Amino acid sequence: MGRSNETFSKKEKEKKKIAKRKEKLAKKEARKENATSGSLDDMIAYVDENGVITDTPPDPTKKKKVIKASSIEIGVPKREDIEIDPVHQGIVAFFNDEKGYGFIKDLESQDSYFVHINNTKEPISEGNKVSFELESGPKGPVAVKVSIVKNEPKPAPKPAPTAEADAKEEEDAKDEEE
Repeated sequence: MGRSNETFSKKEKEKKKIAKRKEKLAKKEARKENATSGSLDDMIAYVDENGVITDTPPDPTKKKKVIKASSIEIGVPKREDIEIDPVHQGIVAFFNDEKGYGFIKDLESQDSYFVHINNTKEPISEGNKVSFELESGPKGPVAVKVSIVKNEPKPAPKPAPTAEADAKEEEDAKDEEE
């Protein structure tokens, strides 16, 4: 008995290839039968006056007015220069004296900014109210020119009103009513 060089799986693969070819050929024939004439009119698209793509040519009576190129303004309108105060106020939220760095929390925006001892004008510590400016650092904004804000003297309290002052206020109020 002679053995065939083809195994069962090879025969199955060959049968599948032949079936695929027949299927592909059948699809090709079906497309040919259903295909319409490939005239040029079927391939043209138009844009109507509203910018919509259609298969009908535009109506010349609906043509919009002509726009002069010189009347078109290109660009961004100028903004008024708004002066931004470069000096910020904040409180030292954390500062490590040994390592020489810390963080300042901005009083307005509540953002935290890195500060290094080299960027301070005087020694600072946690809880100090400071003024600072921002510069761009390798990992984001960095506080520079940091200095402690000196406490402003509080205004003297107003003296308690005397009986004479109360009487004068009452007279002024009566005069205004009349």
